[in-house]
Amino acid sequence: MNERKVPEELAALDAELTGIGRRVQRQIDPGPAALGVSIAILVLIVALILPWTGSVRGWEVLAGLEPRLGVLPRLFTFTSLGFGLVVSTLALATRWWALAWLSAVGCGISVVTGLWAIWSRQVAVPVGGTGPGVGVVLALLAVITLAVCWARIAGRRG
Repeated sequence: MNERKVPEELAALDAELTGIGRRVQRQIDPGPAALGVSIAILVLIVALILPWTGSVRGWEVLAGLEPRLGVLPRLFTFTSLGFGLVVSTLALATRWWALAWLSAVGCGISVVTGLWAIWSRQVAVPVGGTGPGVGVVLALLAVITLAVCWARIAGRRG
């Protein structure tokens, strides 16, 4: 191997430049996709205020105030807020590549749980129950948008 010799008076500068190079390699530049991510996060927050089924709102599902809905809608609220809101916000703030990938994969998982939640409200509804509301559909669309945006951002860097 051809190892280069750095004079002692420049050793500190060489170490600093090497560290900067490593930090740059771990970061992403979301570019214009950051606006799409931000809007999808805002839509996800608004979806918690809207009805998810009947008169039950998203935040009530998250808090567990309506246990008759089952586990799937509640699982979707946890995954969508965990990955779609928390991890996405952290990835935008820190611009870490690992968080961008975690957000992409997590939002992808949340898409599956969201589809299951909507399906469960259409198929396994007891007599007199209600189907999926506008809030859960809007939350699913926001999570789909987040998964696509984060996959593009993280894949562009990789």
